[in-house]
Amino acid sequence: MNYTANQISKITGAKIIGNKEAIIKDFAFDTRHIYSAKNTAFIALKTTNNNGENYIPEAIEKGIKIIVAEKKTTDTPNITWIITNDSLAFLQNLAQFHAENKKIKTIGITGSNGKTIVKEWLYQCLNEKYKIVKSPKSFNSQLGLPLSLLKINDEHEIGLFEVGISKPQEMEIQQRTFSPEIGVLTHIGTAHLINFESTEQLIREKIKLFAHSQTIIFNGDQPLVLDIIQKTYPDKQLISYGLLHHNDIHLKTPLKELNLYAEVSCYGDILRFPVHQKNEATLTNALCVISVLKKLNFGNDEIVEKINVLKAIEMRLESVNGIRDNLIINDSYILDLDSLKIAYQFINEYNKPCKSLVITDFAEQNNESGLYQEVAALTNEQNFDKVFLIGTEIKKYKPLFKAKTFTFNDIDELIKNQILNKISNELILLKGARKFEIEKLKNHLELQKHDTVLEINLNKILHNINVHREFLEPKTKVMAMVKAYSYGLGGYEIAEFLQHHHIDYLGVAVADEGIDLRKNGISVPIIVMNPEQHSYNAVIDYNLEPNIYSFRVLDLFVEQLRASGYNGKYPIHIKIETGMHRLGFKENDIDELITKLNTLNVKVGSIFSHLSSADIPEEKGYTEYQLKVFRKISDKIIDGISYQPIRHILNSAGITNYPKHQYDMVRIGIGMIGISSNESITPLLQPAVSFKTVISQISEIKKGESIGYGRRHIAENNMRVATIPVGYADGIPRSIGMGIGYVGVGENLCPILGSVCMDMMMIDLKNISAQEGDNVIIFDKNPSLEDFANYCKTIPYEVLTSISRRVKRVYVKD
Repeated sequence: MNYTANQISKITGAKIIGNKEAIIKDFAFDTRHIYSAKNTAFIALKTTNNNGENYIPEAIEKGIKIIVAEKKTTDTPNITWIITNDSLAFLQNLAQFHAENKKIKTIGITGSNGKTIVKEWLYQCLNEKYKIVKSPKSFNSQLGLPLSLLKINDEHEIGLFEVGISKPQEMEIQQRTFSPEIGVLTHIGTAHLINFESTEQLIREKIKLFAHSQTIIFNGDQPLVLDIIQKTYPDKQLISYGLLHHNDIHLKTPLKELNLYAEVSCYGDILRFPVHQKNEATLTNALCVISVLKKLNFGNDEIVEKINVLKAIEMRLESVNGIRDNLIINDSYILDLDSLKIAYQFINEYNKPCKSLVITDFAEQNNESGLYQEVAALTNEQNFDKVFLIGTEIKKYKPLFKAKTFTFNDIDELIKNQILNKISNELILLKGARKFEIEKLKNHLELQKHDTVLEINLNKILHNINVHREFLEPKTKVMAMVKAYSYGLGGYEIAEFLQHHHIDYLGVAVADEGIDLRKNGISVPIIVMNPEQHSYNAVIDYNLEPNIYSFRVLDLFVEQLRASGYNGKYPIHIKIETGMHRLGFKENDIDELITKLNTLNVKVGSIFSHLSSADIPEEKGYTEYQLKVFRKISDKIIDGISYQPIRHILNSAGITNYPKHQYDMVRIGIGMIGISSNESITPLLQPAVSFKTVISQISEIKKGESIGYGRRHIAENNMRVATIPVGYADGIPRSIGMGIGYVGVGENLCPILGSVCMDMMMIDLKNISAQEGDNVIIFDKNPSLEDFANYCKTIPYEVLTSISRRVKRVYVKD
């Protein structure tokens, strides 16, 4: 994209205030993710819960000179304003014009599952033959689609664009923005069904994208999909694919009978492929890719060649703690300009004062000089302290990089050089093409080497918070509970992410937890729920806000305030007892409490209480009793002190079960992780934590032989047993041995045999064709965290907080 403000005005009907010749090459919509201000316009979007106009000053502070908004909000000099009635519609209209005026074959991909995989696999198959533009990662929303379309330039020959919807009527807007020549429908599942009346309505909404398409390629295994498409679009070219034989392109061998090779019938021709994964989703996605290649006139031998070299798609960025207090950010799954820009956006979320970059040659060969000039320009704007260029091509452009720059032919040469051993307390971004095996460098730099990992998906945590926000008024604040090392997930890593996404408060249990957050750059208000007497001085020093739950605590804290010489009104939070009978002022304390509060150098930041049973439907009466007591006592305190503190009583369960009592703030804990007592929202949540390991060894055990300590399992038949490197020192209770607990291998659940050892345990592989080194799921989806907690006869909270610190935490962003 390359337009002047004046050209954009003529295309969209927007009004220009300022420099009409200002050049716009990109749009930013989130000030947290501005990685380059040059020729970038900030577009102020309005949502249900927010208004982009509030962030215009921050965008200007970051160097933005062009603002798209519905009104001019500041008189800052040298800013060009593009004034429009609707910022999102403006972007969609511009994208529609841009796409329609480029001579490019377009492929639009929609469906419930598999869109991104199919898009990325098609890119792998097509990029050597054609110049391709595609949606970055999963950009498929009403915002993501137009931003993707605006990436089309005159060199591109084929465009691959994902199109997503989550509600009825959205696809009509998407289709006006983008009308693909070839439409692709992947699997229809339950991903967004919650907002639709039926699967039929979901299908009909999805296929509105194809209203003007010439060809529709679709998964014909689902009878309803087949019927609706054939009846809706009888005059279009329809190509069906799937596992069943009635499809134009189908798997000839039944799924259960697959061995080393699969045979695919493609309009009667037989294509033979080696099979690396036998699951239905992978094979169906591969059949979709074959169908598109066939439509694009690829020959059978060429299709086989392309499918044989398809690589797994990892659409994620992960961070781990490194040696010498470094933070390692690994984004080495895909390397192109789009993914580089997204990586640069993400690293702005971290507080490390210094940062280094390791970047390899790009796989892209078109216009090499122009590509690396743009890479250097983008990189220079990120202010890296050191840049390491890996490969024979990128190192030619070393003079373009402003940071202290080093060049190496490959990763091994960089590791042997030892230069990375001199880096400490930095963020190190690893960005590399797969062939460079940059994973070796991650393994070299990371602090913990244990094969057992706890993987925390930060995007899913944010998603789950946003699901709960749907129950809240826009002005209701949210406090995230990050006590107990963020429920075992990590301390500042979670807090840092939440702070970046504008969480209002953080809650910790003890002062030490809050101090650790402050030392790691967390500046958001932090409430200490159980401030111990000896910690009051530290609470004041680190600007933490204590929970005051008794007169003893109040008097001691005020005494420490005076001793510290603090001037002003220190923020405190008043806990009241409403029926939990744990901590808090009781109703008969309130008159005396009001008198003290009005004479002391403190200010009540909030009044709060705890619900004991908000997750238990049978205890609704008691919960309503607590809510009534809270209202009565908090009203009395507010009347007595003559100002309005924040009030909060709802926890995760309370948010979804009693939203009418949200007051000014709510507290979210286990809900962030994807667990809810409200079954109606469970399908909307995403499991954010995965505990996994690998198979260390597989043994053939004969009938009558014993397994583990105490010979507590005797083989009743010949069996295959896997040893996995995780035990009770990692947080696996001994109580789930002896066949009580299960772990996941592939799509199968395997029982835990005998006694759980300190560092290992054994599982029954049954007839699973597993190999040493294969992944094992302790909990994720199968089994889930709730399943695992049930094995342990406990609750998810205890499971998470019991996982040992020696288990490596890996933080993932999709």
